[in-house]
Amino acid sequence: MSEQRVAVVTGISSGIGKATAQGLAESGFIVFGTVRSAQAGVPNGVEQVVLDVRDQASIDAAVTSVLSRAKRIDVLVNNAGSSILGAIEETETQEAQALFDVNFFGAVRVTKAVLPAMRAQRGGRILFISSILGFLPAPFMAFYSASKHALEGYAESLDHEVRTLGIRAILIEPGFMRSRLGQNSARVARHIQDYAGAGQRAADYVRTSLAKAEDPSIVARAILEAVHAGRPRMRYPVGKNARLLARLRSLMPAPMFDRSLRATFGMGAS
Repeated sequence: MSEQRVAVVTGISSGIGKATAQGLAESGFIVFGTVRSAQAGVPNGVEQVVLDVRDQASIDAAVTSVLSRAKRIDVLVNNAGSSILGAIEETETQEAQALFDVNFFGAVRVTKAVLPAMRAQRGGRILFISSILGFLPAPFMAFYSASKHALEGYAESLDHEVRTLGIRAILIEPGFMRSRLGQNSARVARHIQDYAGAGQRAADYVRTSLAKAEDPSIVARAILEAVHAGRPRMRYPVGKNARLLARLRSLMPAPMFDRSLRATFGMGAS
């Protein structure tokens, strides 16, 4: 089993995780895909591993199981994630903490569990599914955006620490992709009337964008490119607008970019 390269992909029940696990398996990897429940299905050619990124004991058991069966881990794709929609003032601290526990600390826990094996073999790729909201703000998605910003800072720092050990950390930054993220996004429990109109317009924009979103297979292709590259880039924006938005954020005058973003989310020009 250890003659083939081995990949672990978290959160493969749908969307980007499922497409990535399938793509890696089709390219010759032994793929272990994580799900929170043993009842969840996995794609053909992918070995199921039960893992909850919020639970350290679950992570340790899963990584131990993979290493006992495959003897190595060459690629980790930190994909498991969630979202929450609502104004900052409406969002309780506990709701924000729960989101960070999955999106940020979940990836931190799994990465830390896998790093010893990668250090021992002096090689590996750790990929983080970030978002265009990892480098852009998003009204009424502040804590989702903040969790992805945090992930970006963590991944860049990690890459500096482990590069001399043969390990690379890589950020994948998709735009809107077809997935269950919209259906699975939590809504804040508290509502403040002053935010209702703008919040609804922002929610409508997100819902419309997800309805016409691109297929997650293009994210899987970007991941395969990063995995196979001799000298991978730090960031891989994915989607028809992602690369353009990254350039505009760095080149466009700040007031002009601010007006454009507000207009996109239906926030008005003020």
